[in-house]
Amino acid sequence: MNIKTSLPFSSDKMNLPKEKHLYNILEDLEVTIEVTRNPFQLPLDLLFEMAARINKKRSFLFVSKVLGKHLPVNPHVSLLSGAALGILYQQQCGGRSEHRIEDIIEGFYQEDKAEEIYRNLKSRPLAVKEPTLFIGFAETATALGHSMFDIFSGPTKYVHTTRDCIAEVEPVLQFEEEHSHATAHRCYAQSDFFTGDEPVVLIDDEITTGRTALNIIQDLHQKYPRNQYVIASLLDWRSDQDILRFHEVEQQLGITISTLSLIQGSISVSGSPIEAGAPANEGTLKESKAQIYNHPVGHFFEHYRYSSLHSADQVNTLPYLKSTGRFGMTGADISGLDQQVDACASYLEQKRMGSRTLCLGTGEFMYIPMRIAAQMGQGISYQSTTRSPIHPSPEDTYAIHHVYPFDCPEDGSIPNFFYNITGDLYDEIFVFMEREKDRLRLTPLLQALESTKVNRIHIVDLAT
Repeated sequence: MNIKTSLPFSSDKMNLPKEKHLYNILEDLEVTIEVTRNPFQLPLDLLFEMAARINKKRSFLFVSKVLGKHLPVNPHVSLLSGAALGILYQQQCGGRSEHRIEDIIEGFYQEDKAEEIYRNLKSRPLAVKEPTLFIGFAETATALGHSMFDIFSGPTKYVHTTRDCIAEVEPVLQFEEEHSHATAHRCYAQSDFFTGDEPVVLIDDEITTGRTALNIIQDLHQKYPRNQYVIASLLDWRSDQDILRFHEVEQQLGITISTLSLIQGSISVSGSPIEAGAPANEGTLKESKAQIYNHPVGHFFEHYRYSSLHSADQVNTLPYLKSTGRFGMTGADISGLDQQVDACASYLEQKRMGSRTLCLGTGEFMYIPMRIAAQMGQGISYQSTTRSPIHPSPEDTYAIHHVYPFDCPEDGSIPNFFYNITGDLYDEIFVFMEREKDRLRLTPLLQALESTKVNRIHIVDLAT
């Protein structure tokens, strides 16, 4: 993939400096990015790389270098990305803080300082001026949303949407993400969780058209109306037409929708999507030499059982963790989760056998594994499995070089993937499973992990 960057030029229309960046991704697929707002002068390649996506609705993907999803990151850097949005939100609300966003961004550049910066934030959280509801978008932004919520003190609430369809419970909210590989979003928090008139902050890693955010706003406003909505994202690529659509929804519903991001601009695409099926596994598993270790750690955490809301015979056989945000949590729950994470991380740090360790979250289950990884010592990288199928390519400037598909352990009908993991990078992998502990169901994932040629695989079982 070739990248061409032009010098800034001026725009008479907006009277703002702009930068154009041309990405030749694969074959004839090209994406042009026109940056209109970059207040912290962040290089684009600090935040993302580009790749071709196997999705006819959207042919390309911004592969984040700070989220901890498709690419490995220092977990503290990923936690700071949510903190950066938190400081932007506080500034937008007119609040003051001893923390500067410039200090947070320094952690992006200098990873050796990221831990100290994050610990300083956790010890002196931001204050909210009024009750606030934070909502993170599955699958990619569950940890981003949680890390934004987590740095505030006061009357806050957090929930993340989920792709999961839970047969025992009706979703309180349901809406679509039209360009996604898996389109349906659901919220399973108790209905009274959304009552009130506090501002709602929607968190996603990027806004492309903004339709997903408008879809949840319209559903939420119909059921639990309020006046103020904020959309927080690392990247905002809405076109003039998309921005006009936001104003139209504001007028229709009688609300205000404000946005905040680290970088804002627009994108244009030329060329054709890459026509192919799901990517094939590049690894070949002949005779695996990997050692498999199992670490049951569910006793460190509280679990969510549906019997607390429903009749006793409606108990999920694979309980979720209580404090992931999938079923809603409040600011009062933060300290309890911190203690659970501390205990689990101390235990797992003693189980490490190498100096180069990858911690792998699974699907939407990103934040708690990320927090644990951040406290397991030095030499830790973090990323997550995903539903998103991406084309691999050996080109140096291309984001995805290696792909490993497997069937989702909780639902074998759903293809999952992880990327860019090879045996020369890591001594061991810790894989965090929220619910599934059945070794047979884990077999496709284990086979994919073994094909990376990493010699030690640790299955971290958080199920009860």
